[in-house]
Amino acid sequence: MSLLAKPAQFVREVKFEMSKVSWPTFEDLKGSTLVVIFLSLVFAVYIFAADWVLSQLVKLLYSYVSST
Repeated sequence: MSLLAKPAQFVREVKFEMSKVSWPTFEDLKGSTLVVIFLSLVFAVYIFAADWVLSQLVKLLYSYVSST
């Protein structure tokens, strides 16, 4: 196979495989994007709350240990 034949074959195969792909509609894409944004915000709030609670516990523990 020549040096130019391999890339050309690759491009043909990629084009053929991409024709089999089921692409989402714009409405599906918008819905999925909103779900990702919402869940990212939920996880961010959860991690913030867990971090705040744990830091308060560490401060409380540190103040208890340092006062004794």
